[in-house]
Amino acid sequence: LSTGEVLKNLNKFYKRKEIQRLGAENGLDARLFHQAFISFRKYIMESSSVSADLHIILNDICCDAGKYLGHVDDLFPFFLRHAKQIFPMLDCMDDLRKISDLRLPPNWYPDARAIQRKIIFHAGPTNSGKTYHAIQRFLSAKSGIYCGPLKLLAHEIFQKSNDANVPCDLLTGEERVYANEDARQAPHIACTIEMCSTNTPYEVAVIDEIQMIRDPARGWAWTRALLGLCAEEIHVCGEPAAIDLVTELMYTTGEEVEVRNYKRLTPLTVLDYALESLDNLQPGDCIVCFSKNDIYSVSRQIEARGLECAVIYGSLPPGTKLEQAKKFNDPDDPCKILVATDAIGMGLNLCIKRIIFNSIVKPTVNEKGEKEIDSITTSQALQIAGRAGRYGSSFKQGEVTTMHRDDLVQLKEILNDSVPPVKAAGLHPTPEQIEMFAYHLPDATLSNLIDIFVSLSQVDGLYFVCNIDDFKFLADMIQHIPLNLRSRYVFCTAPLNRKEPFVCTTLLKFARQFSRNEPLTFDWLCRHTKWPLAAPKNIKELVHLEAVHDVFDLYLWLSYRFMDMFPDAVLVRDIQKKLDDIIQIGVCNITRLIRASQSAAAPGTAEVVSEDFPLSRTKRDARVVSDRHGAKSTEALSIAAGVPGERRVKNLKAYRSAARQEDLKSHGRGSLANRLLREGLLTQEMLRQLESEWQNQHRNGRYGLGSKRDDQNSSKETGKKKK
Repeated sequence: LSTGEVLKNLNKFYKRKEIQRLGAENGLDARLFHQAFISFRKYIMESSSVSADLHIILNDICCDAGKYLGHVDDLFPFFLRHAKQIFPMLDCMDDLRKISDLRLPPNWYPDARAIQRKIIFHAGPTNSGKTYHAIQRFLSAKSGIYCGPLKLLAHEIFQKSNDANVPCDLLTGEERVYANEDARQAPHIACTIEMCSTNTPYEVAVIDEIQMIRDPARGWAWTRALLGLCAEEIHVCGEPAAIDLVTELMYTTGEEVEVRNYKRLTPLTVLDYALESLDNLQPGDCIVCFSKNDIYSVSRQIEARGLECAVIYGSLPPGTKLEQAKKFNDPDDPCKILVATDAIGMGLNLCIKRIIFNSIVKPTVNEKGEKEIDSITTSQALQIAGRAGRYGSSFKQGEVTTMHRDDLVQLKEILNDSVPPVKAAGLHPTPEQIEMFAYHLPDATLSNLIDIFVSLSQVDGLYFVCNIDDFKFLADMIQHIPLNLRSRYVFCTAPLNRKEPFVCTTLLKFARQFSRNEPLTFDWLCRHTKWPLAAPKNIKELVHLEAVHDVFDLYLWLSYRFMDMFPDAVLVRDIQKKLDDIIQIGVCNITRLIRASQSAAAPGTAEVVSEDFPLSRTKRDARVVSDRHGAKSTEALSIAAGVPGERRVKNLKAYRSAARQEDLKSHGRGSLANRLLREGLLTQEMLRQLESEWQNQHRNGRYGLGSKRDDQNSSKETGKKKK
């Protein structure tokens, strides 16, 4: 057979609408159809021989040109047979579609559907008292459950309840603390939302920050709580933007929603001027950054001015965050300035007078798991800005501004925009659904099972399937380790940051030893983490200590799911508290750590943190790419992150605005070359090359009158381009 003729007819087969329709009827959507065809074509073109019946069909099609003996449509049975070999689920497609049908989530919770629940939505901005009123009802009830997004919030309600003589347990992924000394369950419980029980009956349930039901990664937990909690009264707290969605979801369960609106208790003013210089800082100021590098840089500059500052960012342990917040709030402490990420948006009570946005550009992850770089949303801006002027603090009103003058106009626009309504609630496949898939597809890996589940899942317009990239990453990482499906699923839902190699490596070791049925002892963990650990001497060591803290969290999380295999939770919790104290020492001396890191770094590298120059704001956590000349290219980053063209222009302007230096006066010290070296925009090698080129051009007389004219023309062209 002529390979050219065979290839031509195969491509004709692929393009026929009738064949694509037949494929869809047999469970091959456009993506699967394409993958199956590529594999089928490769099999025919690269095989030394094919089955006799397929060879006869191909011969009839190619030699007869489809006139009398054969037609390309005759290839479909062979194509479908091949597709079923590479996609085994095609044989049980109807069953799999039923399992992955996510169109009626309310039906997953028969206990909740068996009672008539009263839904009360407390809607309002930050610092409006909405959660306070819900908690008052929680405390007055005979039994209750509080569901919050953070351990800090759950811990706060746990303390408030017990202080008010209402016995309340604490339940997070890593620990359970009983109010009663005999470990008897209290009628009230404060928990992180993923840990709430949908089987235990309560009089009152409180679901905090309901707008997070749209979160691409964690939204499923709010959906589960809202639809599944067995409580006579459900008090939902959050942004008004979620009212319509909650009302629609409750309509499908036959439950009505009562909305109670709240207004902010203290005034919040957007100032008409930017800070422009750290010399203008006042007691009670909080500078909000969106990267650790900016945190380090700004805190160094503040302390260089003789001021003391507290530091809070997301990866710090909860205990350290609380200590830093306590230090900042203490009127007798000399620390009057706070430098923080958006981690202050919820979970911490802070006495802030003025919020100052160091930048209004933030790296984010969209619903598809793709990185994007864009201005902060109205919801984020309001959440952060609302922390200023907390009701009951020493500041009776709050203020908000930006570090740079150019950002202030855009911040005002963002704050004046209305928050877009929450349109859909997140869902996530349950272990039971994945087990049923595995029954039909015993040879598929867990990662493939998840992929197939998502591709076949059907949701209506009120829901979406949450991003499962982290789950799949862990599934692929431990795939080679022999584990039963339920244990494998639990390991893959472990809460860890996959960007931390040490934590990921530890999970791998945990899984490997677990598979050998060898308990993970306290001694083993101490050897692995090299405990005891000393106070950090530089930023790198501080980051490692934070990773070790996460490893201890991971051990405790697994110990509540596999108690016999992770038996030393009490001992691990004790050393975790000691580690928390060590990290607090490091954070209190963060300026010294930055200085030590700077002196250890190579001259001219982008990681150097200069006292006068913060790290270029174009070099953020989202990994700004360098072009081949070494310059930081924000446009290249936007393209790499998949940002659309119009938004790239907008982002580029925002970055150029953010990249302006904090203070011309302080930044003007030293020669231009030295300043560029400190900023990381120039290396020693580039400087030597520039010097060599300058000397050669000078020697060759390149800078005469004609050259000046060329330079002038060039500058005009540059001006046009800028325009």
